[in-house]
Amino acid sequence: MGVVVPLRETRSEPASIQNLVDLTAGGMEAVNQLILSKAGSNVELIPEIARHLISSGGKRLRPMLTLAMADMFGYSGEGHVGLAASVEFMHTATLLHDDVVDESDMRRGKLAARKLWGNQASVLVGDYLLGQAFKMMVDVGSLEALQILASASAVIAEGEVMQLGAAQDLETTEERYMQVIEAKTAALFAAAAEVGPVIAEASDADRAHARAYGMALGLAFQLVDDALDYGGSAADLGKDTGDDLREGKITLPVILAIRRGKPEDREFWSRCLEERDVRDGDLDRAIAIMQETGALTETIERARAFGAEALDALRGLPAGGQREALAEAVEFCIARVS
Repeated sequence: MGVVVPLRETRSEPASIQNLVDLTAGGMEAVNQLILSKAGSNVELIPEIARHLISSGGKRLRPMLTLAMADMFGYSGEGHVGLAASVEFMHTATLLHDDVVDESDMRRGKLAARKLWGNQASVLVGDYLLGQAFKMMVDVGSLEALQILASASAVIAEGEVMQLGAAQDLETTEERYMQVIEAKTAALFAAAAEVGPVIAEASDADRAHARAYGMALGLAFQLVDDALDYGGSAADLGKDTGDDLREGKITLPVILAIRRGKPEDREFWSRCLEERDVRDGDLDRAIAIMQETGALTETIERARAFGAEALDALRGLPAGGQREALAEAVEFCIARVS
């Protein structure tokens, strides 16, 4: 996984993606306009549900990766806007689907769409957004970018099914867990970063560096999310803390805590995760076990290692404002747990 290196060297200010936001502001304005127009439909429920989630916040990090990477290589067309909007629609669709599968009640501080309109409507609107994403990809006219994002869509679905199979299974291995998060989270980060250089007709080496950056950033992002679920805040996480425990998800902090914990702790994990019997005080006990076993610390250290990999990949890309902002995005993702 590489050597863990400090992500912050001489800076004293809090980690931020403001530089990335500023550099991509013009492109993101066009992306947001396109998103709102493509979320429309004569079927009233579709824009209602879509806009509920789209307008509820989120940093739009994935589409910003596409824009920044395209700008890095001097792209001057409009295709990166369509690809960035496609990336965000893919992400939004997965959130709608995930909340149904996970039976989540909250999303980004609001009631999940499924709680307001039901599971069927949420799934179908997610499907609609995926369809719109692919229409935008086709409109861009880059067969290679379409192939990258279409492949990512299939991989994400595979990851969700893998996670479903691993849920409530205390025998889930670290290897299996890493396969799940690489597919369900990191694949879209990787694709979002790669299609920027593709649309700009960058070299194969540059595309590979961009993809490696996105993949490592996505893995770090998910590991931090999994740690935050056992000790972060709902604001940092974008959903309720403790949801992973209540939903029976086997994440790396759980895997490490089970492996390193006491025999009697396994009975606790079995009741909470396999039997889905989570009681008052169980989240506090889970966090205590993770602190005792070093599971949370180890998870964060692994996130930092993937952050270092992302920075290594960036060093192979052209120097400048975009590269610096993308490096700060790595720091920001990791700093959510500090």
